[in-house]
Amino acid sequence: MANGMMLRGRTAVITGAGSGIGRAIATSLAQRGCHLALADINECGLAETVSLLSASGVRVTPHTLDVADRAMVAAFPTTVLAEHGAADLLVNNAGVALGGTFDLVSEEDFDWLFNINFHGLVRMTRAFLPLLRASTDARLVNISSIFGIVAPAEQVAYSASKFAVRGFSEALRHELDGSTVGVTVVHPGGVRTNISERARAPQGADDADVARRRAAFAKFLRMPPSKAGEIIVRGVEQRKKRVLVGSDAVGLSLLARLAPVSYWSVMARGLPT
Repeated sequence: MANGMMLRGRTAVITGAGSGIGRAIATSLAQRGCHLALADINECGLAETVSLLSASGVRVTPHTLDVADRAMVAAFPTTVLAEHGAADLLVNNAGVALGGTFDLVSEEDFDWLFNINFHGLVRMTRAFLPLLRASTDARLVNISSIFGIVAPAEQVAYSASKFAVRGFSEALRHELDGSTVGVTVVHPGGVRTNISERARAPQGADDADVARRRAAFAKFLRMPPSKAGEIIVRGVEQRKKRVLVGSDAVGLSLLARLAPVSYWSVMARGLPT
């Protein structure tokens, strides 16, 4: 691929690889001959991903990892180096969700989400940046969200974390300009993963109301993870700085550019109540 990133023979580190978009990215990379160091806090999901890739012909290593654990993250590059000898691609995909209005979300839950979605991503980047710099052609891929471009009501903590990912990624890209490390920030729209089902509800929230809102939100999660993973990996190959995943992400991004202050009045009309 002229001027593109050649992935064959490279090594990628992926967090949140035990399901959903992380698993799909791993699959698309394996199909291109990229070796994989796969990390997730969910050992069962991680084992399933490794099993699915067993016939891929690339080296795949599983690593149980909690990105909120400073010591585990700090030690992880040494493990990857011992297993693979290098790291050329870091995909920060691990993330959690938390619904509810700001006055219902506790400080503890807000911090829990940020410690994974943002601080975990920053820790991983800090830990692996020396290995990425040592590569002749490396890329940092940070998974934000369309909610890192628009900020819906009842997504205060999640959206704040994803806007933080976007800001961190863009500023770091500018700092790394001219180096061998590129930065891609990804904004998926409605991808059919289990993040909605696993989302933490505010303490004291009505169970029936939580279930109803989760079911309503799930209707917007239409794109298969496999398609999302392929879009993301193609964006990496093309060295894209921003990847919008799905027509909904493209549409909402355009809406935010056209109406940066008043977009919510348009968005809210299409949301369930």
